[in-house]
Amino acid sequence: MITAVLLAVPGLGEVRARLAHASPGWLALAVALELLSVLCYVLIFRAVFCPRMPWRFSSQVAMSELAANSVLPISGAGGLALGAWALRRAGMDVEQIGRKTVALFFLTSLGNVSILIVFALLYAVGALGHDPSPALTYVFGGLSLAAVIAVIALPVALRRQSPAGPESDGQGRIARALALARRSLVEGVPDAELLLRRRSPGVLAGSLGTTIFDIAVLGATFRAIGVSPPLGALVVGYLIGMLGGNIPVPGGIGGVDGGLIGALTLFGEPLAATTVAVLTYHAIALWVPALMGSVAFVRLRATLRREERPAALCMPLAEPIDAAAVSA
Repeated sequence: MITAVLLAVPGLGEVRARLAHASPGWLALAVALELLSVLCYVLIFRAVFCPRMPWRFSSQVAMSELAANSVLPISGAGGLALGAWALRRAGMDVEQIGRKTVALFFLTSLGNVSILIVFALLYAVGALGHDPSPALTYVFGGLSLAAVIAVIALPVALRRQSPAGPESDGQGRIARALALARRSLVEGVPDAELLLRRRSPGVLAGSLGTTIFDIAVLGATFRAIGVSPPLGALVVGYLIGMLGGNIPVPGGIGGVDGGLIGALTLFGEPLAATTVAVLTYHAIALWVPALMGSVAFVRLRATLRREERPAALCMPLAEPIDAAAVSA
């Protein structure tokens, strides 16, 4: 579909020419890098939820989550909801699902913001040379640091508040859902912090690898058309531009593309080359997880029908993170 648009729209001759002459070798490398990004997500999913979980089942759930995120990327919320459904069907306690979902979301997001903070600091000390867009770099770097501090402080603030009970029977279900969300935040963020302190290999490799390999995919699509953006511009432009993926449109089409093209051009990359690289990147980042995750989801449904409570071995909730940290 993207190729058809580029071939049809007048005035995009340079874009069409670059796409027609893209290097197959670099495109194949981009696909391989996206596969590594998917595998890193499987690693962190299993390390956070339960290292004793069978690899087959954990990969089915994790890749199904990625497929859901590819279809509707709203900060990963769609995939996390699908994963929670699958784990509940598989016999995991709702309390454990809630707190570990929070931990997983925090750790995967931390990979993005920590890299952005580091690169903002590298630009600040001159290690990356001239910053083409310092306002973007430092504003988003500062917001990322503030977001990390706020999330870490949130459980402390919630513990100081006494949860209010439901005022009536009609409000009971809503009140219970809010209480579960509160407990998940209070327990999930410290769980994530403990995994980081224990240096869980699955968590560290998964959190950073998921993002790093995805950035490398974008770098490979640039190289496929003969362009080599500076490392700082590529990384910071990617991390800021991916915020467009929070727009709830199918496949992130328009949101991701527009965000990445806008951010990268503000960092000095030529518009035509950036457009081709970003559209090619998005096609790979959309279809590789979507296809793998769709197959995984079909197998996941079969697993849930065939096996009784495949995640029950991860219970009880007692000492959930200690066991994960030692085994991961």
